[in-house]
Amino acid sequence: MKLCRVGPSGQEIPAIVDNAGKLRDLSSHLSDIEPSALNKKSLEKISALDLESLPLIEGSPRYGVPVSGTRQFVAIGLNYADHAAESNLPIPAEPVVFNKWVSCIQGPNDPVTIPRNSTKTDWEVELGVVIGEQASYVSKENALDHVAGYCVINDVSERHWQTERGDTWDKGKGFPTFGPIGPWLVTADEVGDPQNLTMWLDVNGKRLQNGSTNTMIFNVAEIVSYLSGLMTLLPGDIITTGTPPGVGLGQKPEPWYLKAGDVVTLGIERLGEQRQEFVAWK
Repeated sequence: MKLCRVGPSGQEIPAIVDNAGKLRDLSSHLSDIEPSALNKKSLEKISALDLESLPLIEGSPRYGVPVSGTRQFVAIGLNYADHAAESNLPIPAEPVVFNKWVSCIQGPNDPVTIPRNSTKTDWEVELGVVIGEQASYVSKENALDHVAGYCVINDVSERHWQTERGDTWDKGKGFPTFGPIGPWLVTADEVGDPQNLTMWLDVNGKRLQNGSTNTMIFNVAEIVSYLSGLMTLLPGDIITTGTPPGVGLGQKPEPWYLKAGDVVTLGIERLGEQRQEFVAWK
């Protein structure tokens, strides 16, 4: 299933994409796509609905974040060996963990604001993992049982604050609008193997990232298991799992970064596409 939330910011309604690719209104069956709707029993009820009987959503509505009420937005860094190399950093022996503040989360096509005085705002296409069942100390073998589905994320980053203002990456990762998510939450059963998805990102129409989740250092099951030993993962939590090479930081002969007016488009196989215009802080 492809689940989403559509409508003006703060007024989104739950929706589902039918077999013809049309949006159907779920609000008569579901108040919102919130943490309590992501467990297996709830998803099975949605899956059993006759989609043709649901009201069509006409036009081209705005996509909001596909899940509401996320309490933890956790990120994994340097999870592709070739991205670690372009960053001039060693391949990590364990997952590199940092946080993106939940206040940075926004719809997939909403404008992204470049922070005040920023000169190093960067892009990163990433596979997002949405937790459906609470997870604490789960094994790698059982980890994917706790995953509701997957989504596209642009892990927008400010490299000056990330790497030059102390040792805490979080400072460069959670500026307002730095977490575009969506357009859909695609349930795990529809995605299948999360380690075999192509991914790409363009800046102003130029292809800069072109990779696959099959080159992750730590796969999704390993990441979920590892994180569940550090924290209790809660339904609705989102994990963003690292990016392939081609970010601004790694451009040759020298890095280059986003400026107001730039347009970033990105996507992941089976999970949809995003488009953001980058705008100046006002």
